[in-house]
Amino acid sequence: MALCMSEPQISGKGARMETKPLGHAGVRVSAVGLGTWRDRASVPVIQRALDVGATLIDTAESYGNEDDVGRAIRGRREEAFVATKVSARNHRRADLLAAAERSLRALDIETIDLYQLHAPSSTVPFEETFAAMDELVRAGKVRHLGVSNFDARELAEAERILGEGRIVENQIKYSLFDHEFADTVIPFCVERGIAVMAYSTLEQGLLAERLRERPALGPVLDGVCAETGCTRAQVLLNWALCCEPVVVIPATSRPERVNENAGAAGWRLSPEQYGALTEAAGPGRSTYWWR
Repeated sequence: MALCMSEPQISGKGARMETKPLGHAGVRVSAVGLGTWRDRASVPVIQRALDVGATLIDTAESYGNEDDVGRAIRGRREEAFVATKVSARNHRRADLLAAAERSLRALDIETIDLYQLHAPSSTVPFEETFAAMDELVRAGKVRHLGVSNFDARELAEAERILGEGRIVENQIKYSLFDHEFADTVIPFCVERGIAVMAYSTLEQGLLAERLRERPALGPVLDGVCAETGCTRAQVLLNWALCCEPVVVIPATSRPERVNENAGAAGWRLSPEQYGALTEAAGPGRSTYWWR
């Protein structure tokens, strides 16, 4: 039986949090991080995440909140693993290099820990884009390279250009309700040692609606919550964490939710619980908004 912890084992600096390897990067990141899409992560929320060990902080130039992340981690840079993303409109070499400089200034850091392409570009050749990404690494402005919303074919092409092991992560949507696309990508990531950063695992606040669409799931989910002593959010996040290369980055505007989300790490659903949830949810059909 899984044991859920609604609070992390240690509060404050140095909090123990389950970690997972970031692909072949040679570093480990918190299994539960913090996403900041829709500018929901205020400075207090980000700082609470650092306090409870959810030190993987994900943002993007398109979110318009990199400066907030920078303010939140000021004086605590050594605690935070900062991931940001460059928009597809900036995949030309000159545009990408300029975008990275803007992100560095906004974040007020010298090096971006993980720099990701936000989505594949339909107009700029991968060769040009990844050459610019590699240039940033060689200049010491980026530590590790990642992508977002890439399918297996695109990941393979990225590895052909950069070399195997250079792409350490792919950020994709992955939830109990929406995993059709992820199911086609994760096997490639497992084979190549690429981490998966899962976004929208809690369906962006639409959990009640998703459960209404799947009347068989609610009773099963609540049964697992009773067995584990976990909240619905913790069970759903843990469902994603059961996949070995996956880390999750739930977003929230409430500091108390950061503590709750952190409690999704450090334990696992049983195979029976995982299977029952997956079966009750039905097909995890995906919509490809970025295509």
